[in-house]
Amino acid sequence: MGLFGSRIGIDLGTANTLVLIPDKGVVLNEPSVVAVNVNENRVLAVGDEAKEMLGRTPESITAFKPLRDGVIADYRVTEAMLKYFIDKVTPRIRLMRPEVMISIPAVVTSTERRALIDATIRAGAREVYVVKEPILAAIGSGVPIHSAQGNMIIDIGGGTSEIAVISLGGVIASASTKVGGNKFDQAIMDYIKRKYSLAIGERTAEDVKIAIGSAIALTKKETMDIHGRDLMGGLPKTITVDTNEITESLQDELREIINSIKKVLQETPPELASDIMDKGMILSGGGALLRNLDKLMSKTVGVSCYVADDSLTCVVDGIGKVLNNLDVYKRTILSIKK
Repeated sequence: MGLFGSRIGIDLGTANTLVLIPDKGVVLNEPSVVAVNVNENRVLAVGDEAKEMLGRTPESITAFKPLRDGVIADYRVTEAMLKYFIDKVTPRIRLMRPEVMISIPAVVTSTERRALIDATIRAGAREVYVVKEPILAAIGSGVPIHSAQGNMIIDIGGGTSEIAVISLGGVIASASTKVGGNKFDQAIMDYIKRKYSLAIGERTAEDVKIAIGSAIALTKKETMDIHGRDLMGGLPKTITVDTNEITESLQDELREIINSIKKVLQETPPELASDIMDKGMILSGGGALLRNLDKLMSKTVGVSCYVADDSLTCVVDGIGKVLNNLDVYKRTILSIKK
């Protein structure tokens, strides 16, 4: 395609945005964070640089995430972020604007979808293709989505968990819950505040979740020291937490995801439900990396569950496969807007 036109895939996530170029793979993976100068209403930094500023900015600067719960909360800032990512991966000299494929939540409204397409065009795209996240996650994890069999995918991202049953290239039943990695972090922060009167930041909570978190209690617990601010005296303080405390802190969030899975299974036609019983449920997304989540789901739902290979990049891998076979997919899963 060279200078005459290029294709870019964007997995626009609440926590991170991944950008893919066919044949090159993922060329960019940065936090979905934008730092804005409030007084001048000007974007100062995007991605890694902006994330460094979270919780550390003076009053004149705010660093925030323009996507909340998988949906765009601020279109102007999202557009600036998309422009930054598109410009960063396309050549300086280009005769044509790129075609962009972007992932959207399965339950997005037509207004939200239209607004995202407009924002992407204003950010520099010539043509925009939007594809539902669970379908991309399924393609990325190697599910034959065009077969006449039911496949269930549970994609746990930063802002949302999308659960869908896919057959013949379409979503048969789906649910989306506003629980994902960010809510897990918040639950850990709230728990530590309640139990230890200690305030910790999002990044500390995320570190704890990754290092010692588990979806089910363990007999062999791991521990970790965390630093925060003592809410009684206001001074820095260090405490030690263990795996089972983190498990306890996540119970409500995990229950919400499991209830959504059960709801989708109840809405699934019997033939497809029996396919899922045979094949099991597939877990993808960053949230799927929480230890023992597959075991918890198998136990509570009664259907075997396994984590997809490369679960973190399933959606963007799916985008790559679709972009490489655009003509095949154009007929089935794409809604195209110029």
